[in-house]
Amino acid sequence: MERGTTLFLKAAVFLIGITVLALCIFWLPSLANYTAEMFPEFAYLQHPILIGLYVTAMPFFIALYQAVKLLNYIDHNNAFSELSVKALKSIKYCAVTISILYVIGIIYLMSQNAFHPGIAIIGFSIIFTSVVISVFTAVLQKLLKNALDIKLENDLTV
Repeated sequence: MERGTTLFLKAAVFLIGITVLALCIFWLPSLANYTAEMFPEFAYLQHPILIGLYVTAMPFFIALYQAVKLLNYIDHNNAFSELSVKALKSIKYCAVTISILYVIGIIYLMSQNAFHPGIAIIGFSIIFTSVVISVFTAVLQKLLKNALDIKLENDLTV
């Protein structure tokens, strides 16, 4: 793969990471304060929801870091290695973790009678996207593992 392609992907990963970090630092707290002021009956949910969103950001950033590591492996012609399989496995677990955390958050909001349709759309979109990413990385992980097994078998027969 050409270096320009992985460079573009690395730049995209960094841009996504910086955008989400800026949203977490600047936009989420002000949105939480605004929502608490507009809907005082749900103000007690401000901090639990913020904590939940920040907790779900952690596996997101871990997955981004693993994606950058995977792109570095590709740059160094190490794409078909056990390290790449481990990076894909970590990405898969991070995506599953995000899905589980959002399901827990939706259940919590339902129990507090604070599950707005707009929140439902965003929550289910994030859950669906995380599940798709986890399934996709699981398929890639299995394909890469099979390719490694075939490579090992061919190396032993020569």
